[in-house]
Amino acid sequence: MRTLLGLLLFVCTGWCSAQDATINWDKARDLLQRSQRAERLDPADQAYLDHAKELRRQAGGGQAPRDGDRLPAQRPAPPRLIPISDLGASDRYEGEDGGLYGAGLNRPPESLRQAAESAMAQIRPLDAAGKPAAGGKIVFVSISMSNATMEFSAFKRIADASPGKAAHVIIVDCAQGGQAMAEWAPADARPWQVAMERLQTAGVTPAQVQTAWIKLANKMPSGSLEEHATKLASDTLEVLHNAEAKFPNLRIAYLGSRIWAGNSSGPLNPEPYAYEGAFAVRRLIQRQMRQDPELGPGKSPLLLWGPYLWAEGEKGRTSDGLVWLPGDFGPDGVHPSPSGQEKVAKLLLDFVSTDPLAKPWFTGK
Repeated sequence: MRTLLGLLLFVCTGWCSAQDATINWDKARDLLQRSQRAERLDPADQAYLDHAKELRRQAGGGQAPRDGDRLPAQRPAPPRLIPISDLGASDRYEGEDGGLYGAGLNRPPESLRQAAESAMAQIRPLDAAGKPAAGGKIVFVSISMSNATMEFSAFKRIADASPGKAAHVIIVDCAQGGQAMAEWAPADARPWQVAMERLQTAGVTPAQVQTAWIKLANKMPSGSLEEHATKLASDTLEVLHNAEAKFPNLRIAYLGSRIWAGNSSGPLNPEPYAYEGAFAVRRLIQRQMRQDPELGPGKSPLLLWGPYLWAEGEKGRTSDGLVWLPGDFGPDGVHPSPSGQEKVAKLLLDFVSTDPLAKPWFTGK
């Protein structure tokens, strides 16, 4: 099963025979991921998935790839990857220094902290039209792909039950399976339509969305750090522009990168690409701090790190002891299992409950 995800993902790059046109490969990939998360497929979907697997085997000449197969342009991971939060100012990875905010800093520098406090002071309960109201709402949304919706759904469950969450804070999971940054980049993309439908179902409006968690990732990244981080940051920039336009009162976007992918068996997002997504996050934040007009007022909400989720498997990280165990992953080694989802959910809940640049609007204190 683990190699089949790689098989279906290879198809999406166009390496298929003409007969494969009978299959919607995005649908097939989503069905496979649902199956790997132990979701029960109805008979029609299971038959569709089985047919897709067979066509891909035929397209590959009957030879299934070995575990660990990657796209030709994907680099192997180095023997050791150090969490960016553990890298110091003088340390280097591919020429990049350490720290979530650069220069070895894991907390926002003073200028950014002040800007964040100013943005946070504008977050208040709003009515459906986006006007301050005693009975209004503060809506917190997620934007990203399958890992994010799995993790944010778990977060919503435990956060809604937490006595620390203010009653006027409404959590809406807008992340969607298969919809990474590149899929959210067009302003009229389907993920935005689905997000609006989810807000409506939750009984809130786009004008009440004031904070967001955006997890940076693209499917099947390749090339050098510079190549794939530039592409990921570029796609995310478009996502931020869209979010600013669609959510007129969005004040802060908490950015994040992927969890560890050292157990990945296919090309979806293996190491070192999962690790290197953190540098795309940091570049966007640093560009905004340098007053890049593309990330200025009217173009983007204020950008901050949310919880940093990457640690080197069971080796973990020094800053807080976070580890990723084999049982924290599904069969493909990329998507989190229930225990992995719970781990991210608790990190996110701890962040919004205790971080001084999130706690006031989340707890109402």
